[in-house]
Amino acid sequence: MLELDVLAVGGTVVDGTGAPGRRADVGVRGGRIVFVGDAPSGATAREVIDCAGQVVTPGFIDLHSHADFTIRDAPAAESCIRQGVTTIVTGNCGTSPFPINPARRHEHDTTLARGGSSSAEMPWEDFDGFAREVEAAAPRVNLAALVGHATLRIAALGTELRPPTSEETATMHALLAEAAEQGVFGLSTGLIYAPGSFADTDEIVLLATEARRAGLLYSTHMRDEGDHLIEAVVEALETARRSGVRLQISHLKAMGPANHGKVHEALTLIDSAVAEGLDVACDVYPYAASSTRLTSRLPDWALDGGMEALLARLEDRETREAIAAELRAKIGRTFLPEGTVLAAMVPGRYSEWVGSSIREIATAEGRHPAEVSLDVLRGHGGEVWIVNHAMSEADVETVLRHRNSAVVSDGWELDLTGGGHPHPRHFGAFARALARYARDRGVLTLSQAVRKMSALPAARLGLTDRGTLAEGMVADITVFDPATITDTATYEAPLSYARGVRHVLVNGSPVLRDGVFSVNRPGKVLRKKPPAAHVRPRYFARTARATSGAGSGHDRGSIDTEPLPLHDRERKGPVTRPACRNDQHPDQPKQ
Repeated sequence: MLELDVLAVGGTVVDGTGAPGRRADVGVRGGRIVFVGDAPSGATAREVIDCAGQVVTPGFIDLHSHADFTIRDAPAAESCIRQGVTTIVTGNCGTSPFPINPARRHEHDTTLARGGSSSAEMPWEDFDGFAREVEAAAPRVNLAALVGHATLRIAALGTELRPPTSEETATMHALLAEAAEQGVFGLSTGLIYAPGSFADTDEIVLLATEARRAGLLYSTHMRDEGDHLIEAVVEALETARRSGVRLQISHLKAMGPANHGKVHEALTLIDSAVAEGLDVACDVYPYAASSTRLTSRLPDWALDGGMEALLARLEDRETREAIAAELRAKIGRTFLPEGTVLAAMVPGRYSEWVGSSIREIATAEGRHPAEVSLDVLRGHGGEVWIVNHAMSEADVETVLRHRNSAVVSDGWELDLTGGGHPHPRHFGAFARALARYARDRGVLTLSQAVRKMSALPAARLGLTDRGTLAEGMVADITVFDPATITDTATYEAPLSYARGVRHVLVNGSPVLRDGVFSVNRPGKVLRKKPPAAHVRPRYFARTARATSGAGSGHDRGSIDTEPLPLHDRERKGPVTRPACRNDQHPDQPKQ
């Protein structure tokens, strides 16, 4: 007689592969799926879940999350579970909570301040330390991590706008190798954000080569998503071509009315690269608005040296005017004041305006939106998050339809206690894909939508035992009502959970039953096993790691990496920082 821990009976199984749904039972024992089909005669279970009228799917995998900065404060992860998400992938856009160089701890604050966290509240230096802290918090969901390029760069050379020295390059590579040995799944870049944006293509190619040797995925928030979107796609593809790394283009979109429709050319470039033999895919959140830092609208030179340096520049009249001039030039193209809504910021002069647009503030004060933007930054220590309405709904649907686009949230709010006026994607992305784009609009079939949230992200990440419902797979399982699944969070009222998810299992343990949370907290930090050939000695002792005495030379010198093939060394594509952003101060020397 077969004895089970959990038996889900009578549901329609959509197994994640893209195959049509079928009526089947699912048996779970010891955290694994032991059968999908008709329950064997005489099978018993400690817990039976009636799934009649429900859809049974793999637990969803959020390939692009930033909840590494909130998971310890909100380990119950209610916004994830309410959407059926059982695994979050963090460390995206070049920013991860590790490695932290103790000698540069304060400089890490400029990129780690998501969800109210700062490096002072992060008592670790590496992925191992971070993972211990996360698991000590007893999360409901699993977490798989990427290591961020910007964080590596800060650990090695801080927030300066310059190339790394050979020693600093070696430090970044050693820290990346150490993170790979400790089990991260990938390397990420945020080439639109300082200090990641300070890197040229060569710097990224060398790190991507290291990532490829370690079997890691390379995920990139590209250098531009507006006027120079296509150039940025070309740079990302050239990085993959020269390094051999597997490439994931994050949240593909086109910002600004003049750029709407460019996603068609971007996808054509991706398809051509795949036909050439490159391993490339993308992801998308199902909304026509983004959310980011207000500082991302500024030129790179304004952020040279980090947040304190920016705030000092805003106090200098001539420098402030130069920043404002560049911001004014973007209005109507990639900076739309009427669509730039304040989402969250530290307390200050404009706190009462959270939920309002830059245009509304400018009108009320009778001032130019560029000047208002700089005052908002100045009045809140530079820590200002926005919701940015500059995308096209047609573009969202175009990217969603692409076979190799995964659905993601790009979120970090794990419950409703964060306050502010956040993007609704935190609470509704996965339910919205199932409801708005599959059931209601028919942009996707149900099976296609489920694949984009399960088997596809699992394959991109290299998770071989999650992402599908099949015998032997880990029992991360979501059960939802296809008629009522929906996102309830809106731009006007974003603090609202999704509806329609009835049951969720994480690692075989029920965490949601009939819409009610259990006491179970079975989530864990997942670790990728590095290739045996990649194992190398640990980086130098923690107390000596990446010392703060950075050299002044800019020669990267030689590093421990394989020589690039001859055709790669011909540098067919962009190898310096491409002209993807109008960010060169007239008095700033070219790098």
